[in-house]
Amino acid sequence: MKFAVLVFPGSNCDIDCYKAVEDTVGEAVDYVFHTATDLSAYDAILVPGGFSYGDYLRCGAIAQFAPVMAEVQKAAEQGKFILGICNGFQILTEAGLLPGALIRNNSLKFRCHQVDLVVENAATGFTNAYKQGDVIQIPIAHGEGSYYVDDSTLASLKANNQIVFRYAGDNPNGSVDNIAGVSNEAGNVVGMMPHPERAVKEILGSADGAKMFTSVLNAWRERNGAASIR
Repeated sequence: MKFAVLVFPGSNCDIDCYKAVEDTVGEAVDYVFHTATDLSAYDAILVPGGFSYGDYLRCGAIAQFAPVMAEVQKAAEQGKFILGICNGFQILTEAGLLPGALIRNNSLKFRCHQVDLVVENAATGFTNAYKQGDVIQIPIAHGEGSYYVDDSTLASLKANNQIVFRYAGDNPNGSVDNIAGVSNEAGNVVGMMPHPERAVKEILGSADGAKMFTSVLNAWRERNGAASIR
């Protein structure tokens, strides 16, 4: 399996994502810059956190027009596995690959701490190593992480089992229905505000994020007829 970690001007979690792949699954991984026009060599694409293009206009609004995003769109349609984390989630919503929008935290403050998440959908390409209802600890670090959808879109998300994570207990940003992460209908594209790549070893405060990377390796192996890992 081969991973791509996208790099935009202002990305700052790209190294974390790269190291998380190395530390959790040991598969091939490359940095791929925003100017790239071919992602055909990759099975999974990670869109990392940071401040792409300085978050000018609004988070992810400029990054959605980078040349590489046309290839991300193509990869999504082909069923490849795509994970957007924090700013990466914002980019995927701006690009129309995931529903909804991310707006300012209701506190109007940057929040940076561990949160408890409930795994609401353990059937996506990035969550199959969890069980539905698992409560995991993953850190957040964002100022514009309040997930918003209108009532009809929320009803659609629920009907299609597209809510992947919810905040358990304290909602740190005012997200609708406590939503912390969602998927597309096919389940191969996932976006979330918390940072699983920062929670892959106990020394970091939690290793609960590691299963997101073993999950996608499982999904790829099962798709290709190879034995999965648990």
